[in-house]
Amino acid sequence: SRQLGADPGTTSNAIAAALPLLLSAVARNAGNPDQAHSLDRAISEDHDGSILDDVPGFLNQGNSRPGAGILRHVLGGRQQSVQTGLSQATGLDTGKTAQLLTMLAPLVMGALGRTKRENQLDSDGLSTMLTSEHERLKDSAPGVMGALSRFLDQDNDGNVMDDVGGMLGKAFGR
Repeated sequence: SRQLGADPGTTSNAIAAALPLLLSAVARNAGNPDQAHSLDRAISEDHDGSILDDVPGFLNQGNSRPGAGILRHVLGGRQQSVQTGLSQATGLDTGKTAQLLTMLAPLVMGALGRTKRENQLDSDGLSTMLTSEHERLKDSAPGVMGALSRFLDQDNDGNVMDDVGGMLGKAFGR
């Protein structure tokens, strides 16, 4: 929220919606065999998961280039409409939503890289895992926000904020 200049509650809500949204976008792309191979190659070459070892350091460096490139590949021509929709759903203005997505995209790719490495997934395995997660998101509840909330509610208590807080605490070593 400091990086964005937004209040912590709005930022948390935006993160809670943006992370699954990005994961779903990557999963949709991975459904195409050519894109799945490109994703696998990108993760293998550029996203080994080490970014997650120092999330605050990554965020403080302020380099938006990697995130902007990832978003171009993952969202393509839908990027503006995704930013607008996320802004409307969360109350974070569109410019800050764009900045948030740019910050989160490398973290999502890093998490995928770490999962790929730890589970020794090849291109097909990565695609299958992403497709499974995407299907789980679609089926978990009607409506986008319901699906996003169900995805994030890891302990199934109906409250995503404790799960998001735990995820952020882990990411920032708290």
